[in-house]
Amino acid sequence: MTGMADSTDIGRVMDGLCPMHAILDATGHIVHAGASTHKLDPSGVVTGKRFLEIFEMKRPRSATSMQDMMAMAGVKLHLQLRAAPRTGLKGILIPLGQASSFGPPGGAIVNLSFGISILEAVNDFSLTSADFAATDLAVEMLYLVEAKSAAMEASRMLNLRLQGAKVAAEEQAFTDTLTGLRNRRAMDHVLNRMIDTRQNFALMNLDLDYFKDVNDTLGHAAGDHVLQSVAHMMVSETRSDDVIVRTGGDEFVLIFSRLKSRARVAAIANRLIARLEEPILFGDKECRISASIGATLSGDYTNPTFEQMLDDADVALYAAKRRGRGQHVLYEPALREPDESEVVYMPERRRG
Repeated sequence: MTGMADSTDIGRVMDGLCPMHAILDATGHIVHAGASTHKLDPSGVVTGKRFLEIFEMKRPRSATSMQDMMAMAGVKLHLQLRAAPRTGLKGILIPLGQASSFGPPGGAIVNLSFGISILEAVNDFSLTSADFAATDLAVEMLYLVEAKSAAMEASRMLNLRLQGAKVAAEEQAFTDTLTGLRNRRAMDHVLNRMIDTRQNFALMNLDLDYFKDVNDTLGHAAGDHVLQSVAHMMVSETRSDDVIVRTGGDEFVLIFSRLKSRARVAAIANRLIARLEEPILFGDKECRISASIGATLSGDYTNPTFEQMLDDADVALYAAKRRGRGQHVLYEPALREPDESEVVYMPERRRG
């Protein structure tokens, strides 16, 4: 092509000063381009192609020929790559003149930059600092962005660790360390939430029968083993969204969300009692216990409070104990009236 030697000479200069440029001949073909410009084309080579085959002129107006482009000399050009990812660029065209000694006669130099698309372009075209002029502030911006990204990632990881530590601390605060069940603090939170949202639920007070005999005959290690086994049994007999709470010693509270059937409560209570009456092995010894249960339903109250429901479930539990243990009683107001025909039973947890 005419002026190729001249375009090569100026190309060497432009390569050092403006790595993302294109030198055009009078027909708008690229006779030389910086290394960064070649990266913008899927083939990796832009030399010999028409500039407008690679770039689409968006503003100040569209262009279809070199003559159209020359008419926009010295004006900021808004361009877009025709190939995916159709990155936006900025540019400025400088004519070389008909008798230029710096390039092809009638040609031009187009200097390019990414503008606000630089961050996406760095990733899309695998650009490095060598793809920008040494004096280009974009390089400093990239360093700042990289430093900011590193700082934000470090901050994000720290926040994740802090959040994890917070969750772990909250989980520990709401968990019984021996059994892994919820503790009384968690129970208060759950019951308050259910009552505030007016959910239907059933509440059971469960007290282990004959647990004191295990502690007295086999020791506290056996007692701890029994409590852990009981926790595992109750979890396996309930749903994942039910809440099981160890309120102390051998006492538990079970909260069953969306449960409002008295028959269903009775069936669950009987199943729990039957399961807990299965022998629990501790070494070569069998530990035998049972359970008494008192239950109540939130739907039986006009305006339930968790204090009243817990107290009523406790009254029902006492009735189950008095009637011979190993059974359940659903609360009714009549349970608060003394019945001389019943054997008075004082649960172990209330003995002085």
